[in-house]
Formats: sequence, structure tokens, C-alpha cells
Amino acid sequence: MSTAILTGPPAPGSSLDADLRSLGFDVRIATGAEETGSLLESVPANERVALVDPRFVGHLHALRLALTDPRFPAAAAPGALTAQSEARPALTRALTAVSVTVGAAGTDGPADDLTGTLADALDADGVAVHRPQLGTLVATVPTDAEARHEARAAVEAVDEEAVRLRSAVKAQDGFFTTFCISPYSRYIARWCARRGLTPNQVTTASLLTALIAAGCAATGERGGYIAAGVLLLVSFVLDCTDGQIARYSLQYSTLGAWLDATFDRAKEYAFYAGLALGAARTGDDVWALALGAMILMTCRHVVDFSFYEATYDATASKSPSAALSGRLDSVGWTLWARRIIILPIGERWAMIAVLTAATSPRIVFWALIVGCAFAACYTTAGRVLRSVTRKAKRTDRAAQALADLADSGPLASLVARVLGRPGARGAGVVFAAVATGGLLFAVLDRPFGDRQTVIAAIGYAVLAGAAVARPLKGALDWLVPPLFRVAEYTTVLVLAARSDSAHALPAAFGLVAAVAYHHYDTVYRIRGGTGAPPTWLVRVTGGHEGRTLLVVALAALLADRGDDFTLALTALAVAVALVWLVESIRFWVSSGAPAVHDEGETA
Repeated sequence: MSTAILTGPPAPGSSLDADLRSLGFDVRIATGAEETGSLLESVPANERVALVDPRFVGHLHALRLALTDPRFPAAAAPGALTAQSEARPALTRALTAVSVTVGAAGTDGPADDLTGTLADALDADGVAVHRPQLGTLVATVPTDAEARHEARAAVEAVDEEAVRLRSAVKAQDGFFTTFCISPYSRYIARWCARRGLTPNQVTTASLLTALIAAGCAATGERGGYIAAGVLLLVSFVLDCTDGQIARYSLQYSTLGAWLDATFDRAKEYAFYAGLALGAARTGDDVWALALGAMILMTCRHVVDFSFYEATYDATASKSPSAALSGRLDSVGWTLWARRIIILPIGERWAMIAVLTAATSPRIVFWALIVGCAFAACYTTAGRVLRSVTRKAKRTDRAAQALADLADSGPLASLVARVLGRPGARGAGVVFAAVATGGLLFAVLDRPFGDRQTVIAAIGYAVLAGAAVARPLKGALDWLVPPLFRVAEYTTVLVLAARSDSAHALPAAFGLVAAVAYHHYDTVYRIRGGTGAPPTWLVRVTGGHEGRTLLVVALAALLADRGDDFTLALTALAVAVALVWLVESIRFWVSSGAPAVHDEGETA
């Protein structure tokens, strides 16, 4: 239970008391700033507290947006202010200052705009006060009877439920999601919310549906493929619904953000595995294609994440390409065309579902690889062009985020310490590109198990350390983490594909899936404001360069020992999956990170 303090008796006929109680607040009434301060002190320090002007007139959902969103330490709307535990000390200081001012003026009544004054004081004290965009929703503090009458008329003129349903849908989404899913999924979200279903429960239902779809695909029969396609679309509808429930009822949580983000990957990659198993039943081995599609998708996401972290708080002049993009956004059809060609999750899942039902797994994977490769080239080229045509000043926070995304282990860290800070700014991407190119050339050029590939892997580790020796603040240094992902994942794919060991590719699929989970987990920890995984976890699992060197060494040692390479890959996959999953689940379940909800991937 949270506490709401009305800074005076509510106006006659007002439903404010009932509205606050319906939002879960225990309502108390004060008669002035001084009594408001006394009531504030009586509320336990770990509880949310809200201060509301008794003259407030507005929609219930406006109050909900201003007072119950768990993602922000403080939030305000006209006539209403809320503070969570971390903002409570600043609120107490601000209220004390207001009480002194009111007392000096010789009055005992509330300030004309107490909540607004306190919100401004919190901003001045360094507490960022969230002010939600209310749109057509009404939230106002009328000062006389005529203004109150007009405000109530304005409330009656707006359909609050329609606004709430519209706001449940994500503002920027893909074409397929916007026009084929959201028009009805928002009503499913409302139905679920009114029956007490939480976003996390719907997220779990989406995962289970996708896993059943993967099982149907694994049968290798046409009926199974058709059922798999239908169930995959049902899973996507539920995937959209969970976020809409969160926005409809403001049920945001740290755990929900993690589940939503990681389950998307688990669903998609489990379906890839199901398709590969189904194809194997008919004698078609497509594990290499399945693994290639997974690698391409993961590396593409890392490009998205790295570019976002490098640029969102950077100060920079506007590039010509960004200006062109802005002009194109004003032309409706170009906006949707560009959203479609980047193959976001809605379009991607629709394509997978339709092709699964109508064609074969091999065609599904080739369509994925071609489509995702084109989208990756399109988005990466645009971002490279933006980066080189504008002068940007990267922050220390951005450089640290890129270093965390790089996932450097003990070997690269040791090299970085020994070398100090070699080269000019921007050298990081050069070292990473040379390291990746040299390693992949050796792995592709030399026979499987050749000892020279081990030397190339050692060189990769050294150059990887040189890449992160200097803060990653160069114009293209956001490419460093994606290059490392390409090197590690592709090395595993090539070695498994060229191995004579039976079932090496399925084992490699499991290993890359486990490693990719760790990299996604790192992204969402950074996005949640909690920083990267603990250093000991990265060291125990070797970092990208340590794991790459280990896989190359295992290939050299076990090249002539039958299925031993498969067993080694399987053991490594199980080990890293257990270590990361156990620590990740512990962290997200017990995390004190701010409540967030993933808004969904753009690609």
C-alpha cells in the first residue's frame, strides 16, 4: 500500500479520494505545508508517497500515469506529485523549505501550487522528475467554480478508455505489428489486465506456445509445419500483448524486462532448432544454416545495441544522412518501407511462420539469411555513414558500455594493461577488424585441426587486447563488440561444419546459443542501469578471446579422435550455460534495478 496525502480537504462532489484509493493509495488529509510534512515523516521511508492538490480535476488514467509508474523515482502532473524511496529525502528537504517560506509569510494554508513548487524543487535538487505526456487526458487544478466546471466538461468530452487503449500500443513499431496485430491485441491486453493476468504470465505463455511450435516443427511432417507456423503467430500475438498489458496497467518490473527480452531470443532460436531437427528427419541437414541464421541475427542485434550505447548521450553535429532520414520520415510510405526492409521482429516472425507452413526448413533459413543480411548491411552502412560525417564527442559512460559489450576476458585484459594506451583514438576498431579478419582467414584457409589456427587464435587474443587498451571513443569504435561477436561465433560455426565429428553442428548451435544469451544479458543489464555482469563471471567463462582460443585448441587436439570434438563442444556449452543462467537468474530475481519494461527490438 502506498500513501497519498491530500494537501487540503477535497472539493465538494470530488471523486478524488475514491480515485486515489482505487489506485492503491491510503489517503490522508493535511491542512497545510507544515502538516503535510508531518504526515510525510510518518510514512515508512521505503514506501511510495504521493502529494495531490485537493482541487485536482482530471482523468483517473492521468493520475495513474503520474502516480503509479514504477520506472521513475519521481513523477508529476498538474496537481499531483509522487516520490519513491530514493527521492523521498529530496522531497522532505523541499517540503521543509516550502514550510519555512509559508511560515515566514505569516500564513498556514497551502501554497497556491504546492505540488508544482515541490516538483521544481526536486528538479533543482538533482532528482529527475518524470512528467508523462497526457495527450488529450485532462489533469488540471482549477482556481474557481467556472474553471472547475470547464475542467469537468473537458473530462467528460474525452473517452479515457480509448486513450488508455491507444497508449497501450507502442508508438514506434513495425508495419506488420502495427496493422496486423495491435488492432486486436490491445483488446486482448485489456481482457487479461481486467482478469488480473500479469505481463510476466503472458510472456511465459508466449514462450510455452513457441516451444510447442518448435516441437511441431521438429516432427518433420507437413501437418507439423503448418501447426508450427500457426502457433508461432499465436506466440507473437502474446508477445505483443505482454507489453501492452504493462503499458495499459503500468505493470512494469525489472524481472518483466528481463523475461521479455530473453524469452524472445529463446523462442526464436528454439524454433530454429526445431526446424533443423524436422529437416534432419527427412534427410536434409540444415544445422549449418540454422546456426548461420542465429549468428547473423545476434551480430545484427549487437550492432544495434552498440550503436545505441555509443550515440544516445553523445554531443554531435547533425550529419547529412541524419538530416535526409528526417526528411524521409515526413513522407509516410518511406517510413513504413524502411521499417519493413530492416525486417523487424514482426515481419521476421510472419515470414518464418508462413514459409514454415508452406515450404521447407531449408527455404526458411535461406530466406532468413538473405533478408537479415540485406537488413544488416542497410542499417550498418547508414550508421557508419552517420558516424563518419558528424563530429561526435563520446562520453565516458558510452566508452565503458562498449568495453563491457566487448566481453574481454583475462587474456585480452592482460594485454590491454601491458600495452597501456597505444595508438590514436579510433584505433580500437582497426585492431578489432584486423584480429577478426586474421582469425577467420586462418580458420577458413587451413585444414580442420591445423596447428597454425591455434597461433592465429593467440594473435587474435593479443590484438583483441590492443583494441580495448584505449577508451572506445572513436567514431567507429561501436563496431568493436560486433566484430568480436562475428569472430567468436563464426569460428565455432566453421570448425563444427568442417569437422568429421558427428553432430558437431548441433553442439556448436548449443554453444553459440549459450554464449549469445550471455551477451544479450549484458545488454539488458546495461540498459537497466545496473552495469555489466560481475568481472569474476567474465573471467570464469574466459571472455570472447579465451573461449575462441579454447575452441580452436580443442579442434587441433581432437581432430583425429572421432566424436570427441562434439563431446567437448557439448560440455563447454553446458558449462557456460549453467554458469551464466544461474548467476543471471539470481541477479534479475533479486536485482534492485529500476523497474523497466523492454519496448521491444527495432530489428
